Amino acid sequence: MNHTTAIIIITVIASILAWQNNSLMGRLIFDPTRISRYKQFDRFITHGFIHADGMHLLFNMFTLYFFGRAIERFYLAKLGQFGFLAFYVIAIIIAAIPSYLKHKNNPRYLSLGASGGVSAVLFAFILFAPWETLYLFAILPIPAIVFAIAYTAYSLYAQKRGTGNVDHLAHLTGAAFGIIASILIEPSLVQHFFSHLLHPSF
Repeated sequence: MNHTTAIIIITVIASILAWQNNSLMGRLIFDPTRISRYKQFDRFITHGFIHADGMHLLFNMFTLYFFGRAIERFYLAKLGQFGFLAFYVIAIIIAAIPSYLKHKNNPRYLSLGASGGVSAVLFAFILFAPWETLYLFAILPIPAIVFAIAYTAYSLYAQKRGTGNVDHLAHLTGAAFGIIASILIEPSLVQHFFSHLLHPSF
């Protein structure tokens, strides 16, 4: 079994169990005040394996399924057997750090979901195939690079407005990590990206 599939299975099981057990949900969710007060640093990871509801879970796992396997092959070749797993978990951690620093004294702030890790996977994929067709909401076809620009612009706008319950800062941080980490591992990806961006083959 590849690690992408294993991550999806674990995330689905953990999310379902958390929906059925409020105590478990409370222990796994990202709660900056409990991290700072009680040193529960495991929450930096555990929050990435639980979700708010079925649609939240489906959207993240659908995206991970379609793009994770391609990125997994890259990290397997570059870093070995657990390369992709390390990339994904570190992305979840890194994506949560800005929100932790911003909300560590805010007892009302909670966050959950794999979006930081999934954003890292998706934006790493865009480095390889900027004109690959993505399907927004599994329906609307859109080039990967167009999606990336729109996604980043919307996340910046929404983060600035500070409305809603979505952690847009984690999305942006995860996306940036996916790009930076992949380039650090394989610097030639920069040339590859711009070559494919400027000379698309449809």
